[in-house]
Amino acid sequence: MSSTVKNNLSMLNFTTLWFGASISVAEIITGGMLAPLGFKMGLIAILLGHLVGTTILVLGGIIGTEERIPALASTRISFGEYGSYIFSILNVLQLLGWTSVMIVVGARSVNQITNTLWGFDHLTVWSLIIGGLIMLWLWLGKDSGWKKANHFAVILLFILTLVLSVIIFRNHELFTNQGVGEMSFGSAMELAVIMPLSWLPLIADYTRFARTKRDGAVGSWLGYFIGSSWMYIIGLGAAIVANDSDPAAMLLAANLGIVALGIIVLATVTTTFLDAYSAGVSCLNIFPKLNEKTLALVMTAIGTVLAIVINIEQYEHFLYAIGSVFAPLFSILLTDYFLLKNKRIQSDLLVNWGTLALCALGTMLYYQFIKLDFFLGATVPVMIIISLVHIITWRLTSKCKFVRN
Repeated sequence: MSSTVKNNLSMLNFTTLWFGASISVAEIITGGMLAPLGFKMGLIAILLGHLVGTTILVLGGIIGTEERIPALASTRISFGEYGSYIFSILNVLQLLGWTSVMIVVGARSVNQITNTLWGFDHLTVWSLIIGGLIMLWLWLGKDSGWKKANHFAVILLFILTLVLSVIIFRNHELFTNQGVGEMSFGSAMELAVIMPLSWLPLIADYTRFARTKRDGAVGSWLGYFIGSSWMYIIGLGAAIVANDSDPAAMLLAANLGIVALGIIVLATVTTTFLDAYSAGVSCLNIFPKLNEKTLALVMTAIGTVLAIVINIEQYEHFLYAIGSVFAPLFSILLTDYFLLKNKRIQSDLLVNWGTLALCALGTMLYYQFIKLDFFLGATVPVMIIISLVHIITWRLTSKCKFVRN
């Protein structure tokens, strides 16, 4: 996997990859949650949160480039082989959650369009249709042209964001109106940090093929920071101006309903395909003899069922759950790798109970900071605290290991 033939992805490759990954309806809707702060403070929270979150994301990617290993394999440095299995399961659950969220978000947008245009109001039907199309995409496989279709969808969605930007920023009320509801600056910043954090279990899967460390790091940072921040800002502006961050509402107002219908369906299918496929691949870390396509199809079926019963109003809690696990996890891994210079995977290490206990402590601390409503959110203080504790106690926790005889 580390041959020079394969390690040839350039900075431009990573910029376009992560810019494309960040363009999604889900990020627009998340940005809309920040509307109660108003545009100025919401913008500051978005940029500051993405500055922190994307930098943490890229640090995880650097490990993949230097060691030429995928993201979940890198967790074996700090947690051991069985420890990595635990995080594989958590990553599968995260990706399964994203699959269901993307399906329900896409279905709601499409249903709004069809209800307005033709009076067809069937959210469950659209969830099943989108889920079925994702399964068809998976069944066709990666050698049947889905890559080209995915690139085409990203281009269409990019054009869509340009249209949305024009619609939003030509409205002068954007800078004077205040969004509906309440939200603190710390909560807003946390919602901006969490989105890039959710990609931490995946980024090294790509950066391990970077031509150089600089190509992988700078390209990934620029692509994701610019793309995701832009999506959040569009959502923020839409929620302030129209009290609705769903792009379908704005496109209907601009008489682009049918065009929007096609773009949203295609973008939802091709983006969610990646979540479902990655969930199947992550399962292979635990069950290597199973078929990844079959696993991905099963994950899509489960995600579709969840999409039908999911309460989208609980989306914020789903994001917090991601942060509560991956913030302390990668705080320990990044501290091990960059500060303690522990870069080697011990083949006989099965579980490091000390680091797992510290990770559990970090999860509890995360929710305490959410309750405290700390002005910097929860991720930043938790990662700093867990890192400091790990530096102080690593000699002790390194003795709490279960090794292969």
